[in-house]
Formats: sequence, C-alpha cells, structure tokens
Amino acid sequence: MSDLRIALAQVNPCVGDIAGNAALVLDRCRAAEAAGARLVVFPEMVMTGYPIEDLALRESFQRAAAGAVESLAADLDAAGLGDLTVIVGTLGVAHSGRPFNQAAVLTGGAVVARYNKHHLPNYGVFDERRIFAAGEDPCVVEVEGRRVGVVICEDIWVDGGPVDQVAGEGVDLMVVLNGSPFEEGKGRVRTDLARRRAAEVAAPLAYVNLWGGQDDLVFDGHSFIVGADGAWLANAPGFEDALLTWDLPAADAVAAPGSVVDFASDTEQVYWACVTGLRDYVVKNGFRSVILGMSGGIDSALTAAIAADAIGGDNVVGVSMPSSFSSEHSKDDAADLAKRLGADYRVEPIAAIVDAYQTQLALTGVAEENLQARVRGVILMGISNREGHLVIAPGNKSELATGYATIYDAGSIGGFAPLKDVDKSRVWELARWRNALAAERGEVEPIPVNSIEKPPSAELRPGQTDQDSLPAYDLLDEVLDAYVEHAEGREELLARGFDEAVVDRVLQLVDRAEWKRRQYPPGPKVTALAFGRDRRLPITSRWREV
Repeated sequence: MSDLRIALAQVNPCVGDIAGNAALVLDRCRAAEAAGARLVVFPEMVMTGYPIEDLALRESFQRAAAGAVESLAADLDAAGLGDLTVIVGTLGVAHSGRPFNQAAVLTGGAVVARYNKHHLPNYGVFDERRIFAAGEDPCVVEVEGRRVGVVICEDIWVDGGPVDQVAGEGVDLMVVLNGSPFEEGKGRVRTDLARRRAAEVAAPLAYVNLWGGQDDLVFDGHSFIVGADGAWLANAPGFEDALLTWDLPAADAVAAPGSVVDFASDTEQVYWACVTGLRDYVVKNGFRSVILGMSGGIDSALTAAIAADAIGGDNVVGVSMPSSFSSEHSKDDAADLAKRLGADYRVEPIAAIVDAYQTQLALTGVAEENLQARVRGVILMGISNREGHLVIAPGNKSELATGYATIYDAGSIGGFAPLKDVDKSRVWELARWRNALAAERGEVEPIPVNSIEKPPSAELRPGQTDQDSLPAYDLLDEVLDAYVEHAEGREELLARGFDEAVVDRVLQLVDRAEWKRRQYPPGPKVTALAFGRDRRLPITSRWREV
C-alpha cells in the first residue's frame, strides 16, 4: 500500500456567498489534485461561511446550501476530479427541518456520507442556538484503503463522545474541520489538545481551520497535523491562504514531517488579526477605502497603520481637525503619519463650526469639550457620506472599558473599530513592533516616534492629558485585566494589593459605561473576553462593586 497524500485547504470564505465559496472549493481541489493529493479537507461551514447565525433558520438559505453541495460534487466530477475524496463543512437539514452543522464527503460525483456535529459551543464566541447537534454514529470513510474519521471543531474539546467513538472504530487518520476564531495564546491550547486526541485515537490528527474576518471575529488558520505520538508533522502559516499537503504513510511505516513553519509571536499575531479583521470587513462589505481622524496620537497612528497594511495607504483618508487647543506637534505628527503611509491627508479646522454651535448653545466645561469632539465625528461622517469611505474608530479597549471617550466623537464613531479589543498598553507594544518590522525590512517606519513617546491627550483644554482623569495606563490595564477579563470583584482586587482609591475609581468608571459600549462599532476579537461579544452587563442596574 502506497502513501496517501492529503491536503488541508485553509481558505477564507464569506458568509452567505454560497456560490463564491463553492467556486473557491473547486479551485482549491484543482490545486490539491495537481499537488498529488487524494483526500482534500476543508474547514467547518466553508460552503456557507461562518458563523451564519439566524441565516440557518431560513429555508431559502438551507436549500441553497444543500443544492450547492450536490452541485459541487457534480462539478468536481465534470472537472475530472471525481476520483478525489473531498470533505467540506456545510449546513445540513434533517427531515424534521432542523439545521445541522455538517461535514459532507464527496467523491465520484456524489455526496457519499454526511456527519453532523455532536457538540456545540456554550461559551461566548458563537451563538449556535439556531444550529443543532446530533448524536449520530461517528463518520468513518474509506479513502484508497485508509480509514479516515471525521469530526467537527468542538467535538474534540469534549472528553468522550465522538473521539472515543472514532477510536473505537479504528482509523488510520482523524480529520477535524474547524471554524476556530483567533484569541491571543489559543494556538498552544489547540495543539496540546490535538496531541492528546491523536494519542487517544492512535492515529495522526489533521486540523484544518478557517482564516479571515467575519464581523467581529477573526479566524487565523494555523492548520496543522500531529502524529499519534504527538510529533509535529506539518503546519500552515496564519492569516493567509494555504494548501497544506502531507503523506499518510503505509501501515507500520514512519510518518515523515511535511512543511513546517515557525509560529509568529503573540504580538505579531494580534497585529495581523487586527489587519485581517479590518481588511475583510472593508472588502466583504463592498468598501474600497476608509477614513479616520488623524490627531497625532498613538491610537489614530496605529489604526491608520493597520488600515494601510489592510487595504493600502492610498485607500486611507486621514483628516486632521485642529481646534484652538491643538498643539503644533500634534498637527505635525498627523501630517508626518500620513506622509509615511501614503495616505490622502486633509485638514479641516473645527473652530468656526464650534463657534457656530456656541453662539446657539453657550456650553461650558465638559459639555464644551465634548462639543469639540462631536464636531469632529460629524465632519468624518459628512465626508464619508459624500465620498463613500468607511469611517473607522481608533478607540482602544482601555478607553472603552472606562467610558473615557465622548460618545459620537471621532474616536468612537463609524462602522468598525480595529483596536476595540486592544488595551492601551498593547497599543504601544503593537506600534513599536510594527516600526521594528519596518526597520528590519529596510522600510520607512509607519508610525512617528513622537506619537509613541508623548503623553496621550485628547487636547480638549489647555495642557490636558489622559492621566488627569485616569490612572497611569500600565496600572489601569492591570486592574482592568483582573476586573474585566477575570471577573474579580473589589475584595479580590484589594487583596491583590491595588490601591483602594484606584480600585474604586476604575470600578465606578467601568460599571457606568455599559451604555457607551453598547453603541460602539464592531471590532476584531483578539482576547478571550471582548466587549459586546463576550461581556455584556445590564445597562439599567443598581448593582455596584463600590
């Protein structure tokens, strides 16, 4: 018996583009066949995109998905690929009408087997209440004399169940179809789990994952294959298309490593997750360009750099909107940033517009400061309406957590927020990393050093800095991590040794800002707990930690 070459097709489908996703599968099958593969495995729900949420309930969508799988089998055969065995993730429907998260096995111009996912997530990433699991027998298919077990994503996260059943069947290979979103550090968890499951099944395990952005989720790819002994056999890079091939050896033969690439650092992965999330939100929603306020500060500088990496600097519009309180260095830094990125740079002073409002309203204090910020939001939305750019918000997770942002201002308004799940300390880290990458490549560093080093300020009054209202960001982010990410209460925070005044101030800010967070644009999830998707508190609530 000869080796069996398998191909893991790491692709970036689009939710709802069933015809386009089917064409993508067919194209990758052609490439896999040319590479000598006999088995081609695609990720979870590749035919429909993922997650589909309540589209699963629409009979028209169900029919389209079912028809696409049948047509794909026929198209593969017509293209001379009928002798391949192709496994695709899709939406299945039972006779009862209930939708299932399903794997379909295609060969010889027909769908020869279907497997419905046993276990569905019960955590914050996916709301799959509309897609049901099914306790069916395990799916084991034969490919050129090899027994291949098929499971889907969370099926391997639960002890027992499908993995035990596949092990009981005796297989030569287990394939796992995944739609597993990115979270910092999650790759290590996946690979450790896969090694355990491969040992339980006593066979190599091939893990194929989606990549790309879908609303506020980012799928990172990083598909891989491990041996029954835990050996690292092959893997694909993250955040890009990949066709990972590997030869399953004949019985009792030693498995040879295939293509192996190094994993990027956590910081690098977070950066490219933000780039991927923004790019796919722009492209998949039919935009060609983005617009944001360029203040000269670190948040807008990093956001603009991410946008330039996502869609090209010439598709980024940066608007400087100086007020009477704007410093010369902020205006210079904004212009410098735009030049480095090759962005379309414009200057729209706000003094005359603010004066017109003040003639009518005569605001003072914080209300006057907020007026300046909101005028900037109006300018960006106006240019967006006129020219068709997507407005992106440069606010970060620390500001979002504490409500340190004027609602409807240039920092929080728009259609997407690339730094929504990135705290302020990480913003500086990402900016330094991106400049270091440019220096390593011999390129111009995209972010002005002054934007990184100067104290952050909204510049809404003379001499203002963020630390007038907030603790130092390194301390603030440490408290927020304990309170928000780990759900520790006041008593636990004080026991950690945090200053009581700091704890009380931060908790008050966080608890009272839920209404602002509900109105914030979507942004890529890069941590285990992202506002809006993973953490929601009642807006109307009398519960207070303080």
